[in-house]
Amino acid sequence: MPARHHERLIRHSPSLLVVLDSRLTSRGLSAAWQERLDADVAAQEGLSAADLFDLDGSPGLARRLTAATRDGTAFVDAEAGVRLREGLVPCRLSGWRAEGSNGNGPMVVVAATDISDHAAAVSQLAELRSQHRIILDSAGEGIYGLDAEGRVTFGNRAAEDIIGWRTEKILGQKVHDVHHHSHVDGAPYPVEDCPVYAALTDGDVHTVDDEVFWHANGTAIPVEYTSTPILKDGKPDGAVVIFRNVTQRRELERQRAEAFAEIQVLKEQLEQERDYLRDEINVRLNYGEIIGESEALKRTLAQIEAVAPTPANVLVLGESGVGKEMIARAIHLQGDRAGKPLVKVNCASIPKDLFESEFFGHIKGAFTGAHRDRTGRLQLAHGGTLFLDEVGEIPLSLQGKLLRALQEREFERVGDDRTIKVDVRVVAATNRNLEEEVEAGRFREDLFYRLSVFPIEVPPLRERVDDIGPLATHFLETICADLGREPPKMTRRHLEILHAHRWPGNIRELRNVMERAVISSPGAKLRLESVLSDAAADASHVRPAAQAGDSEFLTEEEFRALEKANLVAALEHASWKVWGEGGAAELLGIKPSTLTYRMKNFGIGKGKDSG
Repeated sequence: MPARHHERLIRHSPSLLVVLDSRLTSRGLSAAWQERLDADVAAQEGLSAADLFDLDGSPGLARRLTAATRDGTAFVDAEAGVRLREGLVPCRLSGWRAEGSNGNGPMVVVAATDISDHAAAVSQLAELRSQHRIILDSAGEGIYGLDAEGRVTFGNRAAEDIIGWRTEKILGQKVHDVHHHSHVDGAPYPVEDCPVYAALTDGDVHTVDDEVFWHANGTAIPVEYTSTPILKDGKPDGAVVIFRNVTQRRELERQRAEAFAEIQVLKEQLEQERDYLRDEINVRLNYGEIIGESEALKRTLAQIEAVAPTPANVLVLGESGVGKEMIARAIHLQGDRAGKPLVKVNCASIPKDLFESEFFGHIKGAFTGAHRDRTGRLQLAHGGTLFLDEVGEIPLSLQGKLLRALQEREFERVGDDRTIKVDVRVVAATNRNLEEEVEAGRFREDLFYRLSVFPIEVPPLRERVDDIGPLATHFLETICADLGREPPKMTRRHLEILHAHRWPGNIRELRNVMERAVISSPGAKLRLESVLSDAAADASHVRPAAQAGDSEFLTEEEFRALEKANLVAALEHASWKVWGEGGAAELLGIKPSTLTYRMKNFGIGKGKDSG
């Protein structure tokens, strides 16, 4: 083909083509190239390679062009900047030798491909990758990408921070082998059971919140994670795993669970202390403070003052109704445990089967009916005082465990093997002769000596004649205050009547008598004579000699008969009304349920033979 024809082919080519001679001077440019040149440049003859290419910015290009003309060494895809009207345009150049015509020597034909759009796309792609990396590294959760075989394809900074493995170190490795190879107890975790890999096989999202990943240092990190499959043509082709370190949350949950358990214990303790507080309020309302100036009472108060500051256990002795609980409270309040609870246990009112649970508490499920944990009275009294009222009623089978708890200052709840430490001071009270109970084998001798370190004998009311007037006046004022009435005047005659009575029920009986007198006295005059004579008459058939003062004591049978007569008298006075205002329970100063229980024990009922 003639040379001229070759020149026409090059000149009319739509591609960027140029022919350079051995001096790298242009011998022909394609029309496409000329159209893209600056007009002044295009008009010039014999353009050099430097006029067409950025030789300084394209190291080795001049050498390649020369080699092509000299040695015939072709080159492909050499990157260089081409000087066009719009400036330097990035291109890929390919060059090859061609024989010149008319003795011009060898030539090099250079084809340039404009890659400016491709470069922009590559730059944009790099920018997107950078943005995606920034987004991934900004995430607080660890993120892994996996291929269809479970190998790591990417990871973010949080993943490195959480489990300590550098992403570049584990790229291409199976993630299960890296940090999910065993359970927290060290047992092997088979790959076929791994929820991370399950997403690669079943195409479902798998979420787990109770496993661990293994840190690069060998420690177990509690995590929760979600493995989401990457689908291609509807089939799993990889997965994205998002996970977070839940160590802090687990610790907060543990602390919250402990706090909740403690709150439950405190709640139960507060509820029981509330009940004790109600009892204490009732006692304060019923008996008030220790009132009196008799020599017998002063001796008792001196004993309280002596023992209260010490940690010694105290045994309060005395007849029923003398105010043994008030003595126990005085000992507690005057000691160094006054700021701690005073917990009362009425040993006579606890069913035998529930003694151990009541004293020591139990855990849920320890026995039938134990639906929740219960704090025992001994634990409630920790740091304070435990008042054991009617201590002689404690079953012999339980006395040994109580003795151990008091000696060792520790115990176990029913059904629990955990030992609880306690520090309590014990004040016990009884109207029984515990020494006789010990001799009869009904009370442990060692427990008796543990409780009676400092015995206090509370005198009966008949030995505190000088205190009857002040006590009666106090009860009169408090009862009338409760009823919203003005208290009637106490006369000398009233005092004589009160002094003449034997008071087998002691202070409790005195309060009941005063309450009945107030209820029976609608006017300003206190009708004490009829009330007290009724009580005397009720008791007269029991043992006249006791009323006449020829004996200082009653047998158990006589005392129960007297108690029964007193109940009947109160019921008859209230027209056999037990509950509510003006009922017999209110007259006697006891709970209606207590009165009903005693009526059942004595066989008392309206229309029955109550004698």
